[in-house]
Amino acid sequence: MAGRNIAVLGAGSWGTALAIQAARAGQDVCLWGLETGQIEQMQQERCNRFYLPDIAFPASLRLSSDLDASVQPADTLLIAVPSHAFRSFLQSAKSRIHPGQHIVWATKGLEDGSAKLMHQILAEELPQSTQTAVISGPTFAREVAQNLPTAITAAARTTELAWQTASFLHFGNFRVYTSDDIPGVELGGSLKNVLAIAAGIADGLGFGANTRAALITRGLAEIMRLGDTMGAQRETFMGLAGLGDLVLTCTDNQSRNRRMGLKLASGLSVDAARKEIGQAVEGINTAREAYTLGRKHQVELPIIEQTYRVLFENLAPKNAVHALLARGHKAE
Repeated sequence: MAGRNIAVLGAGSWGTALAIQAARAGQDVCLWGLETGQIEQMQQERCNRFYLPDIAFPASLRLSSDLDASVQPADTLLIAVPSHAFRSFLQSAKSRIHPGQHIVWATKGLEDGSAKLMHQILAEELPQSTQTAVISGPTFAREVAQNLPTAITAAARTTELAWQTASFLHFGNFRVYTSDDIPGVELGGSLKNVLAIAAGIADGLGFGANTRAALITRGLAEIMRLGDTMGAQRETFMGLAGLGDLVLTCTDNQSRNRRMGLKLASGLSVDAARKEIGQAVEGINTAREAYTLGRKHQVELPIIEQTYRVLFENLAPKNAVHALLARGHKAE
């Protein structure tokens, strides 16, 4: 569907990459960022020097730090802010959003303190908005911006909405599949970050490829068990937003969450590791909220639980792995 007027809200690496892709696909795209100085620099240099310094913007891509001017004329809003800022962003923008706008979010995570998924937050803050969808999948922003072959999932309550969402990004090397399972797509995109920290810890401790494969496989089982209690479809977790994203983030060092695990295994504290990474590591807070969800729904999540204890209870990474290995044998 060419010619849509899209406001991409959030000028981090992922928002910038999505804005580049939508512009490539022939859409009328404005990339909004909060910091006026950063946006002015990006406009002058025609790249995002901090996040994607060597990737030039398409000539048609516009930039703005004016939220009113970005949101009000758009027919589609693509939200790419971190999960910890998702509700506050909606609260600041809601007076500018009208019910007919198509709202899509690319945010992955669980809300701090409530463990709510993004679609639950959006329903609370924008109850009048019904044209909503989520996109998620195995994507590193740099590779999307570089136009390397990528596939993601767009999920909405209806097939028509999912196809509308797919249509403004599906172009060239960027392939978008559709789904009607919003909770499953969101859970897969959130919990894989916690498991990537666990995989980084295991690799950093030198436990090898066998351990990594076991972690990914049993981690997927944990996601599916929790998804069963939260209305998700099991087949979603075998697709791009589940297994695909899990494998990507657990095995490649472009993942900030995997790098967090590697740094923890080397002996750094959580704060020191976060400072070295220098960007948001979504899996840290998600680990706490996922642990809460497991207890709330009485679902066994041993890998997520041990990762939570490393992050928030100062459990030594090696002791966390030993706790997992000491568990009794059971049927798969």
